[in-house]
Amino acid sequence: MRYYFAGGQRRWHDGGGLGRLVGICVAFLLAAGPAHAQHNWWESVPGFGSPSYAERPAERTPKVEQLEDLRPNSIPWRSDEMLVAIDKAIQRYERIVSAGGWQRIPENKMMRPGDDDERVPILRKRLRVSGDLGPGQGYFEDFGFDQGLEEAVKRYQARNGLRVNGRADRPTLASLNVSAQDRLEQLRLNRHRLADLMRQQIEERYILVNVPAYQLEAVERYEVQQRHRVIVGRTERQTPEIRATIKGLNFFPYWRVPDSVAQLDLIPRLMKEPEYLEKEKIRVFNGHNGPELDTNAINWSIADASKIKFKQDPGPQNALGLVRIDMPNEHTVYMHDTPMKNLFTQRGRAFSAGCVRVQGVFELVEWIARHEVGWERAGRVQEVLDSGQALDLTLSRPVPVYFVYVTAWAEPDGTVQFRPDVYNRDGRLELAAGRERDPNDPTEPPLPVVKSLAP
Repeated sequence: MRYYFAGGQRRWHDGGGLGRLVGICVAFLLAAGPAHAQHNWWESVPGFGSPSYAERPAERTPKVEQLEDLRPNSIPWRSDEMLVAIDKAIQRYERIVSAGGWQRIPENKMMRPGDDDERVPILRKRLRVSGDLGPGQGYFEDFGFDQGLEEAVKRYQARNGLRVNGRADRPTLASLNVSAQDRLEQLRLNRHRLADLMRQQIEERYILVNVPAYQLEAVERYEVQQRHRVIVGRTERQTPEIRATIKGLNFFPYWRVPDSVAQLDLIPRLMKEPEYLEKEKIRVFNGHNGPELDTNAINWSIADASKIKFKQDPGPQNALGLVRIDMPNEHTVYMHDTPMKNLFTQRGRAFSAGCVRVQGVFELVEWIARHEVGWERAGRVQEVLDSGQALDLTLSRPVPVYFVYVTAWAEPDGTVQFRPDVYNRDGRLELAAGRERDPNDPTEPPLPVVKSLAP
């Protein structure tokens, strides 16, 4: 039995996998009223600028989907086992394509449990072809959207990176209607991506971030030791594919606001809300090494980010949170903490300006630093955080890191996984199906609507 960490929790892996569920019993479940209309608050969600930890209400616990979106075993993406599994998935989808694929489901409206919809038989056949629904149970099953069909829809949603609600909603129908041929080509393309990763030397320790899967895995001696949910770049500021090396850790970091963010986001806001700088503890300087400027004397309507520079002081309000993982690269992206931890409850997590925010980042930092002198014992990272003092650790054993783009793979138990092509890098627009972000819960007050500034 082997242990690994996933999203801050210790889990075990027995080396095997659960078989595909079959023998779905027929039941009828009448359910639920009309869906609530949602306001798309996430389209301009803040990266920082929200109330600080101290200012946020202590008792705000919205109803959110219980995410189970991290991979379930200790097999890395960069592994022979992964290539074997995806090869079997390709063979399976070749058979599906040869048999004619699946029928398209009309997308005129949502189907939900309890509905008596003429499209239900088509939905059942579609889910049977892909293995999400077991064998037919007879004539009467086509009379409605029953509990067995609801569970099959949930299984499909979970393995396709969709919101798991058991309803054949618009994103789910769009995903179901991606053709079998397109899914086969997606598997082949991602098999090539994984094989390319395997051609490089596999290090004893490394970190891999799969951007469209919104997750990170820390690997040591060919087994995943930790998994974490991550937030990646939004479509207009994409997280790049890179290979870099983690050289150090910065506790209680300053954030030097990039010129592009300052010019496009921060300065326009200051024209309307000049007090924002004091609220967020951002100071302004004449050039990178020049003197600090009096912000009251600046005319923000003509301010030039190439001449004045912004720096945010350390603290809980800082866009980088309490730790930055230093990994020099040509794109100037890195991994870091975030004050906006509520965003990790979203299934689609493309919110940043290109950098990667890590859930449970202090566990990851402890894993990165544990071979450094004085950092071997558990709890050292917490001591640094408790001290409240800035500290920079240069690693004597740097850790390789990969940002990759893998939208399809298979697990050793045979489960085939697809994720929406959030950046349209797979070459087919249909593969972006389902990439819309999760709606806010109707019981939760809306978050402040401001432009995202965080890295």
